[in-house]
Amino acid sequence: MYFLQLGFAFVALPGPVASQFLTAFYNPIIPGFHPDPSCIHVPEEDTFYCASSTFNVFPGIPIYASQDLTSWRLVGHVLNRASQLPDLAISNGSTSGIWAPTLRRHNGTFYLVTTLVHDKRPEQDPSRWDNIVFETKDLWNESSWSDAVHFKFQGYDPSPVWDKDGESYVVGAHAYRVEPGIHLAKVDLKTGEVKSDWTNVWNGTGGLAPEGPHIYQKDGYYYLLAAEGGTSEDHMVTIARSKNLYGPYDNDPSNPVLTNANSTNYFQAVGHADLFQDGRGNWWGVALSVRSGPEYKTFPMGRETVLTNVTWSNGSWPVFNGPIKGAMRGWQLPRIIQDLPGDGPFAHEGDEDLEFSPGSKIPPHFIYWRPPIKENYVVSPKGHPNTLQLKPSKLNLTGLDGNTGGPGGQTFVGRRQSDTLFDYNVDIDFQPTVPGEEVGITLFLSQNHHARMGIALLPSTNNTKPSLQFSFHAISYIPVPSSLTVPVPDGWHNRTLTLSLETLNTTHYSFNANIAVAPGGNGGKPPKPIRIATVPGEIISWGFTGAIVGVYATANGGDGTTPAYVSRWNYRGWGQVRDNWDGLLA
Repeated sequence: MYFLQLGFAFVALPGPVASQFLTAFYNPIIPGFHPDPSCIHVPEEDTFYCASSTFNVFPGIPIYASQDLTSWRLVGHVLNRASQLPDLAISNGSTSGIWAPTLRRHNGTFYLVTTLVHDKRPEQDPSRWDNIVFETKDLWNESSWSDAVHFKFQGYDPSPVWDKDGESYVVGAHAYRVEPGIHLAKVDLKTGEVKSDWTNVWNGTGGLAPEGPHIYQKDGYYYLLAAEGGTSEDHMVTIARSKNLYGPYDNDPSNPVLTNANSTNYFQAVGHADLFQDGRGNWWGVALSVRSGPEYKTFPMGRETVLTNVTWSNGSWPVFNGPIKGAMRGWQLPRIIQDLPGDGPFAHEGDEDLEFSPGSKIPPHFIYWRPPIKENYVVSPKGHPNTLQLKPSKLNLTGLDGNTGGPGGQTFVGRRQSDTLFDYNVDIDFQPTVPGEEVGITLFLSQNHHARMGIALLPSTNNTKPSLQFSFHAISYIPVPSSLTVPVPDGWHNRTLTLSLETLNTTHYSFNANIAVAPGGNGGKPPKPIRIATVPGEIISWGFTGAIVGVYATANGGDGTTPAYVSRWNYRGWGQVRDNWDGLLA
């Protein structure tokens, strides 16, 4: 008799079952905005590494490390210098930017192959698809990642493979809807030279948009894994194999090999998978998934990274343990360990009373919308220790048109929402002098899907001189709460204020304001906060990314330059929902 831990209970399993299913683990393994996962295992380090898509976010393409498949530490980012890929600054479209990276290691070098997409350009425009390669020999030193090497392919989701002849190839998804399919060519990953024609090797099983391909060599076969069905409710994983790299590829009779489509599961949109082995020779699969339930309506954290175990006997097809659920049973996990090197946070960690102390840097898990204007973010400036100074951008979070970048960028820095239920708050010292100046907090998905609440100098309702007001605004493709302003109480002027965002439940958030109270002041208890607005998570449940919470500063198109000072940054997760019954598993 064996025992399996499920939640807080232990369930007895008979011997034959326990020989295959020994451990409980929970999804998502990397919560929040972490789509299109690609993972590898480095045997000599006994360490797993995973990369994911970042679209317009900078720094881009995070690398996480784990030795137990459950605790994932941020190693760094592949795209960590604006000079590596200057065109990210002009990416246009709310879902443009970095799509679907593939992480691989060959002869001691790590390669990251991906696509920079400008999604407001015609699909047949070659300039829409910029396929690129980064490389390094040291994953733990993010500055060692190379600049982008570009190669020509009119498509996306590229993945490298090395054949027996020692040559490197790239397999990717062809862009044209009139000729969907998976294409292959010989590509020099060092120079970007495409050394053969692109050849269509597989059209999938008939599902929409075959994409996300990876090729694995095993038992004399080339196995071609892909995603089909579009990246929402009908998403699925399919596979084919051939004795030859260029095919023909035969479909697995069991396709799709992994999907949660047409189910009542809380995890939906399962697809875009990758396969890897652990040190014991067991196979695992990662995929993206959305925690939405079958109604697929509210999923602010977007596409996250989930894990399942895979049975892959010699000469047979891989069998995924599905469907994907919050609590899974799988192969015995490697030893639990959290002493990996580096100072990056674990994916499940919050931020407790984060101070921007003199000599420190902006935390490595903080992110911007496109590469930042560095001088707009100053840690502990003279006269304001333990704060982050924000200088306003002319553009606000919506930007010029809700899609494209613009001159001067947007002053905005945040972190991923990584918990279903959480509290987020910051203290802000801001004394605006020019009408239109505004500093606040945001629940952000993209320029055209977000809600924001700030302290602003705005005209009063009676058109007298501008006054200090709390200003709320939301934008989305679905109806949003009306914009509004609320006067800042007289007793709160010239004071440091606390702005907070909290989840009221699994579907709604509230924006609140209060006077900041230093620890120990007034018994440590501030006065009752003012609730400025309530917003549904549905307004940011869209697209390919996931929610970011953070701070912004803007002149709203004016000429204001007054800085703001942010301190006591807190993000506290207090509940993960992993099933339809709203049970919380911390």
